[in-house]
Amino acid sequence: MKSKLGIASILFIGATLLLKVSGLIRDMVIAYYFGDSYVADAYLAAFIIPNMLILFMTNGMKNALVPSYIESVEENRGKVYLGQVFKGSFVLAFILSIIGMLIAPVLMPLLYPDFNEEATQIATWVTIIFFACISFVGMNSVLEAFFDAESKFSLSIVSQIIVILSSIFAAFLFANQIGAYSLALGYLAGTIFSLIFKLFIVVPRKVMDVKQKIDWGEVRQFYWIFLPVGLTVAVGQVNLMVGVIFASHQGEGAVTYINYAKNLVHMPQAIFGVTIATIIFPLLSKAVTVNDTDQFKRGIEKGLTTMYLVLLPAVIGMMLLMPNLIELFYERGAFSEEATVATTQVAYLYFGSVVFFSLNNVINKGFYTMKKGHLILIISSVSIAFNVLFNFLFAEWLGYLGIPLAASLMAFFYTAACLVVFVRLVGGLDFKYLLKDYLKITLAVAVMSGAVLGVQQLVAGWPNLLEIVVVAIVGAIFFIGAAYLLKAHAFLFLLRNITKRKG
Repeated sequence: MKSKLGIASILFIGATLLLKVSGLIRDMVIAYYFGDSYVADAYLAAFIIPNMLILFMTNGMKNALVPSYIESVEENRGKVYLGQVFKGSFVLAFILSIIGMLIAPVLMPLLYPDFNEEATQIATWVTIIFFACISFVGMNSVLEAFFDAESKFSLSIVSQIIVILSSIFAAFLFANQIGAYSLALGYLAGTIFSLIFKLFIVVPRKVMDVKQKIDWGEVRQFYWIFLPVGLTVAVGQVNLMVGVIFASHQGEGAVTYINYAKNLVHMPQAIFGVTIATIIFPLLSKAVTVNDTDQFKRGIEKGLTTMYLVLLPAVIGMMLLMPNLIELFYERGAFSEEATVATTQVAYLYFGSVVFFSLNNVINKGFYTMKKGHLILIISSVSIAFNVLFNFLFAEWLGYLGIPLAASLMAFFYTAACLVVFVRLVGGLDFKYLLKDYLKITLAVAVMSGAVLGVQQLVAGWPNLLEIVVVAIVGAIFFIGAAYLLKAHAFLFLLRNITKRKG
């Protein structure tokens, strides 16, 4: 288990880093062309609902298909099972695509009544274009889940990079002619290219049987597992949409500040959080398949400590460098210095949501492995009510700054509830081990923070990029040294795997 986690981590983190860099470049392109104008607000708001379905299919499929596909392979019917899910998913995705395109003209004015007429028109047509992608996303999601089941995580990431790069190139080519529509049309082209890329890999290997007639009974049985998982992901997007709706009432630019800050601050979660949770998922699935409870619980504990080890220093480091980072990435073209200040203020308040949701990624993988996704769905559904309440209270008090604060507070309660339920379900975890390692990691981050604050005083006034690089290097050195001296178990675990791989 340890060696596999270490090997897969190196490959998957590298691919995920490329994905997040390409996503950051996309945001930089949007900021350059549209700044914090109503055009950017309309595009970003329009993407929320289609993206809810995209993540519903993509992440939900991975969490549901990986354990069920591994089980079908054990029964020597992996090809047939994968083919049934592939065909059934295409049909269902096509129906969702048509419905979404039809209701978009009614939905956008209803969700964002404070948008001006042109912004509403942009949001409506961008939504229609994104809904046209859903049919291809349905097929893509099945093949990405298949790659994950075979521990070929980087292939899924590469296919997602294709989609983002297509959006970026379309913006460079057509943004001055057709505005925000260029990004949406580029995304549509990217989903088609991504599907072709996967089929070139899958078809020659003959790992999927699509010739048989659809067995709706088997498809229905799979979707009984999939729906709670997918809906849980959708609930997360509903919570995001709640924030965007409240932001749309806070004046022009608020939606843009929320989006850029969230994407930047959540980058460590997307790189490390999702990576670690995804890599341990097949290992947890195999532990459940062979009924090895101890291995399952140790896998969860190792995932939680490793997550905290890589996440906390990354997030704290970003917070200390946040004004520099936002200036570096976004402040050019139509994105002004005032927009940088506003985005920075929002970013600070997203800290809690990054930490808690990243840790919860590991806990949720445990639920999904045990096919208890419906429990997360119940907890997630309750979180929507808390999120609406927190947004209402804090947005009234702090304006758009209350939206990230509400997200962080909601993340804390959501993660705490999931942890309590999961611990009761598995009969306990080794909290003494967890708390001891968490304390050591936190102390190491405190040492790092002190060093960073001292260095920032010395390099103030240097060129922005040079200041970021120097501070990051110093922070990394002090954190690694402190974690080693404190003998944090998660750090030593990663160090052993790295040295084994080199050996």
